[in-house]
Amino acid sequence: MGEQRLDEVLPAACLGEAWALRVVYDELAPRVLGYLRGRGAGEPEDLTSEVFLAVLPRLSTVTGGAAGLRTLLFSVAHARLVDDLRRRSRRGPAAALDDTVVMPAAPSAETVALGQLGSDTVRRVLAGLPDDQRDVLLLRIVGDLTVDQVATAMGRSTGAVKQLQRRGLLELRAQLADGRVTL
Repeated sequence: MGEQRLDEVLPAACLGEAWALRVVYDELAPRVLGYLRGRGAGEPEDLTSEVFLAVLPRLSTVTGGAAGLRTLLFSVAHARLVDDLRRRSRRGPAAALDDTVVMPAAPSAETVALGQLGSDTVRRVLAGLPDDQRDVLLLRIVGDLTVDQVATAMGRSTGAVKQLQRRGLLELRAQLADGRVTL
């Protein structure tokens, strides 16, 4: 599904139609989650939920169709991420989960390991970038936002976003070329 499908269901979603809200969530939540995970959010699933809880009631105010919705969504996601990172830096590391607690049934270890392998590799590769370059690359690639949408989401000029993207990609290329990071 893409931008056209989102444009088609957006009017129904603005009216609160459950099926349309589900389509919007199913299409955009994985991208928001990927952005938040890639930036190292403490609880990316929780933050994704918070983002949608903040945005869905405001759908009727969105202008610009699907592109406007994506810009609003990632603007809120970016702001929530910044709040989360600040909050965690003030609190320090969280306590580890007690292994004696019985957890509900979960996906197989193989499924989790394969999923983590890709996520860990991406995190390791992006870890060498400054935060602003990492944000731009994640919003452009994972969020699938345009340069203008990233600029709006981050509160930067389009020129600054282009420069951050260029520098981030050059740094990634250099890291891969000299072996600092391997895939």
